[in-house]
Formats: sequence, structure tokens, C-alpha cells
Amino acid sequence: MKVPFVDLQTMHRPIRDELAEAMLAVLDRGDFILGKDVAGLEEEYAAYIGTKYAVGVDNGLTALELCLRAYDIGEGDEVIIPANTFVATAAAVTFAGAKVVPVDINPDTYTIDPNLIEDAITPRTRAIIPVHLYGLPSDMDPIMEIANRRNLVVLEDVAQAHGATYKGKRMGSFGHVAAFSFYPTKNLGALGDAGIMTTNDEKVVDKIKMLRNCGSKVKYVHELEPFNHRLDSIQAAALRVKLRHLDSWSEGRRRAAKLYNELFAGSEVVTPITPEGYTHVFHLYVIRTPRREELQKFLSERGIGTAIHYPIPVHLQPFYADLGYKKGDFPITDEQADQIVSLPMFPDMTAEQVEYVATQVKEFLAAVPA
Repeated sequence: MKVPFVDLQTMHRPIRDELAEAMLAVLDRGDFILGKDVAGLEEEYAAYIGTKYAVGVDNGLTALELCLRAYDIGEGDEVIIPANTFVATAAAVTFAGAKVVPVDINPDTYTIDPNLIEDAITPRTRAIIPVHLYGLPSDMDPIMEIANRRNLVVLEDVAQAHGATYKGKRMGSFGHVAAFSFYPTKNLGALGDAGIMTTNDEKVVDKIKMLRNCGSKVKYVHELEPFNHRLDSIQAAALRVKLRHLDSWSEGRRRAAKLYNELFAGSEVVTPITPEGYTHVFHLYVIRTPRREELQKFLSERGIGTAIHYPIPVHLQPFYADLGYKKGDFPITDEQADQIVSLPMFPDMTAEQVEYVATQVKEFLAAVPA
């Protein structure tokens, strides 16, 4: 049996005609930039998340950056992020002109440890970016308490947690503003690059709409930086179709994760947890083992795809060497970066596929001495 790491073809096949009809409608109308489907997606996505507003942009990194710029966060400011995240979280801070301040993670959830945030705050701190990593929400109550007490902006990075909930509310509705990526492999993915932000703040919406469209509210009058970060109507049309299927796809991911967890019970594999009150959407199914490279090779030889998210933490990336961090400064992130490996996970995974992957992992553990 071959089990790919992701399987977009199987996911798209049942909705192929819906996607084609939606995209052909854009072609027929010719409203390719900020057209009917962009407005429709913004309205529908805001309603889905539970916010008043959503604004579509060209990718998730842009969504993060423009959210920071909308709050005038930039030169001389500091922004707290988790040490364990994709580089885009840090890049948005850098591109806005502010300084990245990493904080270590909770060893069980992989998300930012709220107990460590206070020590990272300085007079220059302006914002906290909790990342809902792998599909699991960050612990938002203590984060919001700190932010409200310290008068800090909370920008949720929801690139991997579309539809996830914390205490009954969807991620993207807790912070002052939130950013989502619609990269094709995300739980809600476009057919190319796309992103969106959500908020209840009308002033922030107005500013981001200007920032994405050459700094303009009135054509040829440019009041803000003339960026071009508009969401294509074709992508918006596809996303509107796929949004209708997101919750059922999330259920498929949770079924696969539940079976994985059952099959790995009692083994040395450290599996994901879902704390009480959280809904995990399993963008990734991440396990830990000190024999990662050997395991990956073993699985590859048996037709099983894997990946590592992320082998080099942001604070150890060459681009961020000037921050002055070294391995061991964020011990939990650094240790887990050497052990994490993502197993196949997609909405239409069959029980047979999950069982095959789990069986091969356990066979490796039994055959290769620790």
C-alpha cells in the first residue's frame, strides 16, 4: 500500500463540478479583482468564524503583516511569538519593521506557554501572536488576560486551525484581529495562494482594505503605503465552495487522528493531545520519537509519506542570527524540533490507510533498538 502525506486529488474529486462552475462564473462575469466572490467569501467567512468582518488578501503572510500595520506596529516595537512556528509568523513582524521576541512552548500542546509570556514583555512590546499550531488552539484565556492588562494587541495566527474551537468559540474570534492562510494544503485551501483576516474592529478593516489595494479608498488617491495584496476572485470562488465542506473534512481528520491515537496507545510514540474544551482540527498529525530520521526512511521504503514541521526553529534560522539566540535558549522547542515528525493526514484517509501507517511505525519500533 502507498499512503501519501496529503491527498488533494481525492479531496477535490467529489466537488470538481462545483469548483468548475464557480470559477467559470467568474470568467463569465469578468470581475477578476475584488469581485463578487471576494465580497461573498468575506461575508461568509466572517459569519463562519463569528466576527463582524473579514478581508481577503493574497496570502497568509500578507494577512499577518497587514494586521500588524493596521495597528501601527513597526519600527522600535516588539512582538511576542511562539518559538515553535513557521517562519511566516516571524517574517510578518520583520516586514512590518518590528522585532521578533520568541517565547517557548507548552511541551504537551506545542503552542505558546502563557506562563512565559509575562517575562518576555518589555516597554517596547506591542503585540502577542499566539499560533494555533497543527490545528490545536492556543490557551487563549490567559493570553487575553495578559494582553488586556498590559494593553497589548493580540493577533491570532490561524493558518493551521480553520474551524478549530476553544471553549465553544472558533479560533479567529478571540484576539483583536486574526490572520488565516489558504495555502492549498491547509484545512481550507485555495487552488493557489490566498489569505484572509477577521476582526470586529471596523477601523482595522478599513485600513487593511486600503493597504491591500495600493493604499487607496478612492481610485488614484493613495493615502497609505501602495501595497498590492488583493485576493483573486477565482480563488475566492473556489474557497466559497470549499468552505461549505470544511466541517465535514475536519470530522474526517478527527476520525483518522482518533484511530491513530488508539493504535499507538501503549507504544513509545508521543501522540497529540486535545485538552478539555478544545476542538482540534488536525491540520497535521505530529508524533515525537528520538529516532525520527530512521523512522522516516523506514516508512518511505514502505510507500508512506512523512514531513517535519519544523526542523529548524525560527530563532535558529540563518536569517534571524542577529537576534543572538543559540540552541538551548528555548529548550522545549529545541528538543522537540529534533523529534517531531508528521504522519499522513487528510480528510479522506481510510481506516485501512491509518492502520497501515500505524502498523509500520510500530514494526519499526519493534525491529530497531532504541
